[in-house]
Amino acid sequence: MANDVPSLASLHAFVLVAETGSLSAAAARLNVTQPAVSKRLRELEARLGVPLLRRGANLVRLTEAGAAYAEALGEGFARIRAATAALPGGSRPVRVLAYTTWALRWLIPRLAGFRTAHPGVEVEVSTSTDAHAASDARADVAVRTSPADTPPAPGALRLQPVLLAPFAAPALARGRSLAGLRLLASRVRPNDWALWHAAHGLAPASAPLVFESTTLAIQAAMEGMGAVICSPAFVERELRRRTLRRLAPDTIPAGDHYWLIRPVGPLRPAVAAFTDWLLEEVAEPSCPP
Repeated sequence: MANDVPSLASLHAFVLVAETGSLSAAAARLNVTQPAVSKRLRELEARLGVPLLRRGANLVRLTEAGAAYAEALGEGFARIRAATAALPGGSRPVRVLAYTTWALRWLIPRLAGFRTAHPGVEVEVSTSTDAHAASDARADVAVRTSPADTPPAPGALRLQPVLLAPFAAPALARGRSLAGLRLLASRVRPNDWALWHAAHGLAPASAPLVFESTTLAIQAAMEGMGAVICSPAFVERELRRRTLRRLAPDTIPAGDHYWLIRPVGPLRPAVAAFTDWLLEEVAEPSCPP
């Protein structure tokens, strides 16, 4: 093995692949192509003389040596970030990247509580409906969905299960039945109605009217366009104001969870404070409207 330290570019690429579990996600963070990331990893393994990754058709896994190396390097890069933040003018907001509806309807209504508990920490929220949005290099932490037993990245923390129930405007919900109602869904979650019908032993439904995000589908339901399916937590305000009504008393699990993706290794204090607060918030049971 060479005595000199490998290039910072190859080390950074390896750490990001370890964090995200994806060559394409690491490439997006570095603003380079996926082949460029692959080349850096091959050069790193050749220099070290140790295989760090197991590569499959659409899968990248760390070897035992790779996992240990990634953990140590992650701590080193975390110290670099912390040292940078400690410089005069180095402090910056916590940048959160999340799905549009989760951010708008779950996170943002609770952020006032975070600011009360941590008055010196600012939080910037960016949103996307892209399932791979967690690869955005501007984010300190990201929230995305993945099956309950499959973390989307090493070190990801499970937040909440994705729950589903149907809702409609009061004028359409008088009979509390889906029969005859136009079904509304989102491009991000186009199969939720099929899950609902299967869970209740109902025949497959007709294709829903699909919107870019669940937020838009909820708004369409409020306007009387049909019935939307989403988490009850996303429409708590509308249920209290009676601009939407439940069409069924039960709620079903969709089978996946929201996950918090954070950097590997020690976190800078502001990010650690936000992470701890978020975990406390998701642990609090929601009050049924």
